[in-house]
Amino acid sequence: MMTDHADYRQIFLQNLPLIDTRAPIEFAKGAFPQAVNLPLMTDSERQKVGTCYKQKGQQAAIELGHQLVCGAVKDQRVQAWADFARTHPQGLLYCFRGGLRSQISQQWLREAGVDYPRVAGGYKALRNFLIDTTRQAVEECAFTVIDGLTGTGKTDVLAPLSSALDLEGHANHRGSSFGKHATAQPGQIDFENRLAIDLLKKRDIGIGHFVVENEARIVGSCSVPLELYRRMQEAPIVLLEDSVDNRVERILRDYVTGLRQEFRQLHGAQQGDEQFAERLRDSMQRIHKRLGGALYQELAQLLELALHAQLQQDDHSLHRLWISRLLQDYYDPMYRYQHDKVKERVVFRGERAAVLQFLQAHSRVLD
Repeated sequence: MMTDHADYRQIFLQNLPLIDTRAPIEFAKGAFPQAVNLPLMTDSERQKVGTCYKQKGQQAAIELGHQLVCGAVKDQRVQAWADFARTHPQGLLYCFRGGLRSQISQQWLREAGVDYPRVAGGYKALRNFLIDTTRQAVEECAFTVIDGLTGTGKTDVLAPLSSALDLEGHANHRGSSFGKHATAQPGQIDFENRLAIDLLKKRDIGIGHFVVENEARIVGSCSVPLELYRRMQEAPIVLLEDSVDNRVERILRDYVTGLRQEFRQLHGAQQGDEQFAERLRDSMQRIHKRLGGALYQELAQLLELALHAQLQQDDHSLHRLWISRLLQDYYDPMYRYQHDKVKERVVFRGERAAVLQFLQAHSRVLD
């Protein structure tokens, strides 16, 4: 008979497959990248059992649970667990606290001829382990922040660095008012879990100095863990520079042509184009108060002309007009104002090649 598994570190380092037996509503609030939701009870069944527990106690709730999950329903759920277990013999199962639900699931599996281990402490123990992982990394590791004007390609610089901590990648958001992708962002807990697992794996191979892009506390709808954000506000800064023309082209690639392709791949050409255009309009609308009425009206008109040319004639060149104006009259002044407050933390500045060379050569010095 297998015992409970309590080596949380190895569960994440080895990407051990996980059966999450919690109800779908619990899974949706937060889970782990390698977990599959194969619940013991549906949301409505869980709600009924929970109400029974409050009114009549544990034994009555257990009896009700067995009444709700029996016969063909039970067979179907046990079969799903067994199929997963046989496909992933190195995996584990868990419920919220490693209690009754996972015990029942494990027992039913055993009766079906499959001996499958549980995670000791369940979801809560795994989640607490990851929270501690992030906290320890912030306390024990060094951090360097890449900063620069909008469009300089800070995320591109992160890509080849083994020490990179890609907050925008984990949040599935580019970190600005125009930063939404066509696909949704993860929930807050999922974002934090992905970030912690990334830290864990990188530290396991000896990385103790992380490079991170300068971000606001909120990346789209995801909040950077407070302790990490505070550490970023004290870290040395490497300033990435590039020409205005290059910045415009990069924004055009990522926020216009690339975004359109994302929507078309998800929704087809016609619907994808419609949703892409609406996304750009909505992004501009989000900052209209900060732009001011006159500038917003001008940029909105330029955007409409550009969208028309792009969608009707497949000509995206007019997008450069509103992008250039937005950089010149909005993003650059805002950045320079913020940069003046932290310029004493800048330890190096240069274009992409020089910055990469500096980061790769000086990571230990900056520690």
